[in-house]
Amino acid sequence: MNFEFPVRVYWEDTDAGGIVFYANYLKFFERARTEWLRAAGVEQHQLREDTGLIFVVAATSLRYAAPAKLDDLLTITVEPEPAGRASLVVRQRALRANTLLCEGEIRIGCVRASDLKPQRLPDTVVAAITA
Repeated sequence: MNFEFPVRVYWEDTDAGGIVFYANYLKFFERARTEWLRAAGVEQHQLREDTGLIFVVAATSLRYAAPAKLDDLLTITVEPEPAGRASLVVRQRALRANTLLCEGEIRIGCVRASDLKPQRLPDTVVAAITA
């Protein structure tokens, strides 16, 4: 399931040069992943309450291609890879119209909230994100 989420660039997202601060792309990607999960029927707070499981970012890799600036309207994409037993990889891009600004690969792990030990992704989550 590929997903798109719009993000507007605000003052708080920019650096002294007037362009999006590089680390803010991770925030944009996080928001899009959260909305992707929500659209798939996975509410993270409910997952924690029901199962004691949470998602954590295990690894990131980003490549920057062009700058985003104040007031730009971006499209953040979410393209999941097939899920593993306790983690999944999500490829994400930030686009302004058809211009690639940033792309990355994010590995998300499933862990028990109480001790952060890796846990198998619940079947319901796997079914929801692969539908």
